[in-house]
Amino acid sequence: MTQKIAFQGELGAYGHEACATARPDFAPLPCRTFEDAIEAVRNGDADLGMIAVENSTYGRVADVHSLLPESGLHIVDETFVRVHVNLLGKPDATVGDITDAFGHPVILPQCAGFLRDHGIHGHSSTDNARAAREVSEGKDKTQAALASELAAEIYGLKVLARHIEDHDRNTTRFLIMARDPDYRKRGEHGMMTSFVFRVRNIPAALYKAMGGFATNGINMTKLESYMVGGHFTATQFYAEIEGHPDDRNVQLALEELNYFTDKLHVMGVYPAAARRHEK
Repeated sequence: MTQKIAFQGELGAYGHEACATARPDFAPLPCRTFEDAIEAVRNGDADLGMIAVENSTYGRVADVHSLLPESGLHIVDETFVRVHVNLLGKPDATVGDITDAFGHPVILPQCAGFLRDHGIHGHSSTDNARAAREVSEGKDKTQAALASELAAEIYGLKVLARHIEDHDRNTTRFLIMARDPDYRKRGEHGMMTSFVFRVRNIPAALYKAMGGFATNGINMTKLESYMVGGHFTATQFYAEIEGHPDDRNVQLALEELNYFTDKLHVMGVYPAAARRHEK
């Protein structure tokens, strides 16, 4: 039986492209929301989940970091997808015909310059691939979608303009989630450990909690905070470090962190992607 990998969006979405690149042997399972993709893995409809977490132009994907700790899933890998935004239209359309283009709210700021220069009004869609499908189903050649070339192939659209993103290194990072952790992996480019924690209510707790990583020579690549349950007084942190929990210096740092926290949960241990080290 072919294994499945769930992603947010319709066929042709950038999440689908990430699945095809990182797990080509898995059948893609499109899901309406990130919550649905996570639930598909949780209930066994899919074996893995491909979850977008941040974009180099737009920043982090809203709400995802608050979803992951409660998902019950584990991060087992990461992948980076170079996001090429394309203007897709009807087969008989030209760029000059287009007055309106539809794309996900994350995509619109990534090609704002192109849209402005061509007098095209950008409109939000729940998904880029859905925008492509709806343009394909419609009859108005003034309407276009902002999506991948994969979406153009799937929905029979014409690529009116390729790679219209404002930044030439526009990249989205995805985390691959599974029901079970896998601490046995060792990556060619090193290992990453992701965890969430909540500091104790004592003076300078966060400062003290971070000290163990510095003294043990551990590179912390990400530290983000977000509110828990809508309360200003309940702040949780999401962190990523280079290293494996079996490494002695990581063990010492996590022990020190644990002393200053009232919650510490390792969310995943996974190989660092080669793209992480590109200049």
